[in-house]
Amino acid sequence: ICVIAHVTAKTMPHEDADCRRESAPNLHDPATRELSVVVPSYNEENRLPLMMDEALDYLEKRQKQDPSFTYEVIVVNDGSKDQTAKVAKEYCKKYGSDKVRVISLEKNRGKGGAVRTGVFSSRGKTILMADADGATKFADIEKVEEGLKNLQPWPEEMAISCGSRAHLEKDSIAKRSYFRTLLMYGFHFLVWFLCVKEIRDTQCGFKLLTRQAALQTFSNLHIERWAFDVELLYIAQRLKIPIAEVAVNWTEIEGSKLVPFWSWLQMGRDLLFIRLRYMTGAWKLEAKKCN
Repeated sequence: ICVIAHVTAKTMPHEDADCRRESAPNLHDPATRELSVVVPSYNEENRLPLMMDEALDYLEKRQKQDPSFTYEVIVVNDGSKDQTAKVAKEYCKKYGSDKVRVISLEKNRGKGGAVRTGVFSSRGKTILMADADGATKFADIEKVEEGLKNLQPWPEEMAISCGSRAHLEKDSIAKRSYFRTLLMYGFHFLVWFLCVKEIRDTQCGFKLLTRQAALQTFSNLHIERWAFDVELLYIAQRLKIPIAEVAVNWTEIEGSKLVPFWSWLQMGRDLLFIRLRYMTGAWKLEAKKCN
């Protein structure tokens, strides 16, 4: 298995061409906004409006209260086959392309690939990952911001604050089938055993990173599908980046792209390969510098 993991390992991922163009914002450049919000979206024409309305309403009110607060929302259309791009572009028209940007990928790369593309085009001092379904109340950004603040002083300006649903686990188990509960516990065990031991909920899509932490972690990220969150936190722990886990409000929204058995199977395989590929040296961590 170690040989297979080593031989089949991808080489270090390269930044997308759109992110490397001189005219495009780049994560390597100094920040020009207080906050960037990256929203990966695949066939989200129905769920995206609710999330965008809530997020932009909060961000606009916050900017009115504090004019020095600047933000941008980056919707990454991950090769959607529906009208996701059209829906997102309506928000560009309404709020202006300086506040809302849409990046469209020709082919579906997976949530990790979409987030990575958006992060590398970000201009914020801090970068928030937020799911398009709006399962987490956007106002809970204040909770993850507080978690980030409590980690100060940040070593080399690096810190990560993760939203967490772990406090809701008992209620969610009561609503799940025994099979889904078994899959959940199996996945949590593999995450703990192979990769990340200190974070109870690695999969909540509400994570806030300092710009330098985003550069270091996403520059080394290989996984582009569901397990990318685990590799992200695995990299962060290897680089000794401080991580906070903060309880957030969360509501299950219909329309999940996660197929219970096959998605968990793919994630389990990815978890094993994350550990083996770093252990055998097929994947190595490289330090990056902002300009």
